[in-house]
Amino acid sequence: MVSPSQRFVFEKFSEYYCDPSTVLKPPSSIGQREFAFLLFRGKIMLRHQSFRTINELRIFINGNHPSDIYNSCAYYENPESEMDKKVWLGADLIFDIDADHIPTNCSKIHDEWVCKTCNFPGKGVTPEMCPICAGQKFDTKTWPCEVCLNSAKEETGKVIDMLRSEFAFEDEEIHVFFSGHRGYHIQVETGNVRMLNALARKEIVDYVSGLGLANLAREPREAGSSVRRKLKAFSLSDYGWGARLKDGMRRFVLQSTKDDLRGIGIMRGASLVLQNREQIIERCLEKDKWGSIRGVNIETWSKIAEHVRNLLSAKIDTVVTTDIHRLIRANDSLHGKTGLKKVEFSPIRLKDFDPFTEAVAFKEGKVKLLVSSAPKFKIDDEEFGPFRDERVDLPTAAAVLLVCKGRGEVLKEDV
Repeated sequence: MVSPSQRFVFEKFSEYYCDPSTVLKPPSSIGQREFAFLLFRGKIMLRHQSFRTINELRIFINGNHPSDIYNSCAYYENPESEMDKKVWLGADLIFDIDADHIPTNCSKIHDEWVCKTCNFPGKGVTPEMCPICAGQKFDTKTWPCEVCLNSAKEETGKVIDMLRSEFAFEDEEIHVFFSGHRGYHIQVETGNVRMLNALARKEIVDYVSGLGLANLAREPREAGSSVRRKLKAFSLSDYGWGARLKDGMRRFVLQSTKDDLRGIGIMRGASLVLQNREQIIERCLEKDKWGSIRGVNIETWSKIAEHVRNLLSAKIDTVVTTDIHRLIRANDSLHGKTGLKKVEFSPIRLKDFDPFTEAVAFKEGKVKLLVSSAPKFKIDDEEFGPFRDERVDLPTAAAVLLVCKGRGEVLKEDV
């Protein structure tokens, strides 16, 4: 039996897609893409669909009423066929930056979990094992708060900067999207990336993630090497990650406190770094004379470099980038967990983009809800909550968000 809340969300999603004013931007080469749809009824996934035009796609959507719409990052000769018969023709380069992969303190406030075995509840990051019964299956409730999305935005900025500077992509080649939930997508469609295989994409993932940079201080091959030779083995180039690390290390040396240095494991040399900042910048970072400051040794530089690498590397979903058959959320479609839209915007607008105003699909009406729990949140420049077991009258967009996140139920008299 369909509940009032399920019927409410179904009707709102259907209204959005049926509205003539709703613009769905088709992916490039739409006829070569596989489409997939998660349906409201039975949560069934329909795959291996293809459409020649955006109008064909709209007709299908309006006849099947999906909760989520996806298209492939890949191009196929036969997109309707099973995977082994599709004939792969290439794929876009995709980066998925999601707050789920970024540690934030706010998760302790708004994320909840309940053990499926013993019903023990908790807040924050879901544990691998229930502390009461050792169960490993949980019902979880996450929340797309501003802090989470800002952290994802910072990581997105790192990827964009690398694509611009190290990979030489122009802004018009870099497509940036709010995912509709807790993160951002970056998509590059130019011809020189389409034929990259999974291994080549793994190399890009490693670069963006800063993998392989941990052993910057290479041990010399000669037995019994002196400290001086070890310091010569520490080297950074003036391009790529070498340039990034030098710039980051320069800022860290100039701005760090004794607590900052001790926090990354530099104990004895902390005072020496603080007392010789200018000399360290000039001799070590600008002239590559890493051993020119007595007491600032190879271990010191390795710890600073590793700390800076962690700060500058981008936290992405590595599986998404390497998967040359990946399904991604369709442009301008609604996210089934929030009712917000997947929205494209220019890379230069990343800092100012506000998903809680620009990705709102429902602008009219109010709905009565019984909200079980919700943190303070903002939709369309209005603030709501926090709520705990309250009956409230909310704008449609806020109501859809709460219902989709499993935190509110529509009261029967309002349906």
